[in-house]
Amino acid sequence: MRFAAIADVHGNYLALEAVLADIRAQGIEEIVNLGDMASGPLEARRTMDALMALDAVHVLGNHDRWLIDRPVEKMGSWDRPAYAQLGIDHLDWLRKVPSTRIFREQVFLCHATPADDNVYWLETVTPDGSVRMSPLKAIEKEAEGISQSLILCAHTHIARAVRLGDGRLVVNPGSVGSPGFSYNVPFPHRIEAGTPDARYAVLELASGSWRVTFRHVPYDSDAMAALARRNGDPEFASALATGWVR
Repeated sequence: MRFAAIADVHGNYLALEAVLADIRAQGIEEIVNLGDMASGPLEARRTMDALMALDAVHVLGNHDRWLIDRPVEKMGSWDRPAYAQLGIDHLDWLRKVPSTRIFREQVFLCHATPADDNVYWLETVTPDGSVRMSPLKAIEKEAEGISQSLILCAHTHIARAVRLGDGRLVVNPGSVGSPGFSYNVPFPHRIEAGTPDARYAVLELASGSWRVTFRHVPYDSDAMAALARRNGDPEFASALATGWVR
């Protein structure tokens, strides 16, 4: 059993295109998508068209939910520009995507945590804005009641794998389309990948154990940074160009 996990595309069509090409080049046919597909000042419509046409298993992210559960005037700064590009067909498709799923009976899929699509799981933010790996006990508590041996999450855009005390593996594949952002919940902080590469993960079950390979894929990130700058988001443009939020 071998498949690819993608997440947090955030309307970055060129990054998605590069990742899908890398997946195909490795002969991988099955893909799971952990959500946050369109929101951002980039190419929401083009990205959603590609994801909807993709033979993949999808779950809904918090930004996906925000595109369909509130009026435009209450949407955030990344959701409004995406919503303006999307049609009824895109929104109706998102409404049918579940928040959690089981993939091939052995893999649990969610966007952030199993219970909440907008809470960091493998990372914790301290009052001084530092982002650190969460304590193992806290990670294990969120995994209670999940019987699958592999658990996939996303949301923080940080590629990470954590082995639980009982042997289960929790993996965040990193972000396809957003290598950095700033956020003020629960405290002001920055997430920074350090490179502009698109990220995803390859998961393989071999001899009863899960193996994870994190992939970094170069693409024309300067073009996406220029688009973000033209659309009035210089901070995201910096992250796209460099992997750092400036």
